[in-house]
Amino acid sequence: MTSLIKAENIKFSYNGTPAVAGVNFELLEKDFLAIIGPNGSGKSTLLRLISGFLAPSEGSAGLLGRNVRAYPKAELARLIAYVPSELYVPYDFSVFEIVLMGRSPYVAWWRNYSEADTIRVLEILRKVGIPDLKDRSVNSLSSGERQLTFIAQALAQDPKLLLLDEPTSHLDINYKIQIFELLARLASTGGMGVAVVSHDLALLSAYAGKALILKKGGQVFYGPAEEGLSGVNIASAYGIRDAGSIARLLPHMVNRGKMA
Repeated sequence: MTSLIKAENIKFSYNGTPAVAGVNFELLEKDFLAIIGPNGSGKSTLLRLISGFLAPSEGSAGLLGRNVRAYPKAELARLIAYVPSELYVPYDFSVFEIVLMGRSPYVAWWRNYSEADTIRVLEILRKVGIPDLKDRSVNSLSSGERQLTFIAQALAQDPKLLLLDEPTSHLDINYKIQIFELLARLASTGGMGVAVVSHDLALLSAYAGKALILKKGGQVFYGPAEEGLSGVNIASAYGIRDAGSIARLLPHMVNRGKMA
């Protein structure tokens, strides 16, 4: 499998306070990576570092064998798509218009979107399962519909790497499962790597193939999710004294895409 991202001893501080401390991992094509840890452990900052928004104070993030910060912005936008945890839309765009904006990296400043861009957006709306929302105002959508819309916008970039920061926060279980099933399918059949920051440990344990577990001050684990999402590793990251309680709290709600 092609190596998409390779992080080597990445460190980053805000005003002298360490936020990411010595993180090492590799994300391959078709990987579904869960990034886990308590609040303040640097998960969201790590996404910004590997997507090129921030420069590490030490270490490096390589994208397809090249430092991610060395890519021109337009080229980087064709390789990495990032869905942040908070999304604000100041205008009353339709779902179609929002997703079409994802084609911007392929549109030169002197021309408009093409018929091919329109066709691609319609394909993605079907893939994500929201073709019927095409003409709806994004501000009229439910939280789950809205999140699917912004995932579709990210997919319109046709990225090699899809990064998502808490994509199922505040959603009901129906949309949580729908989104995780979509992400797992994209990783396994879509020819891309997927990395998700999430606190939904039960769903991550069912869908993710790899896990990167962080805690304040460092990295706890990187490797197979089945091994990483154990009582010992989660307890170490979150400071839980009784590691045995993790197994009782994290049943497999979904078994690799099928309801148990």
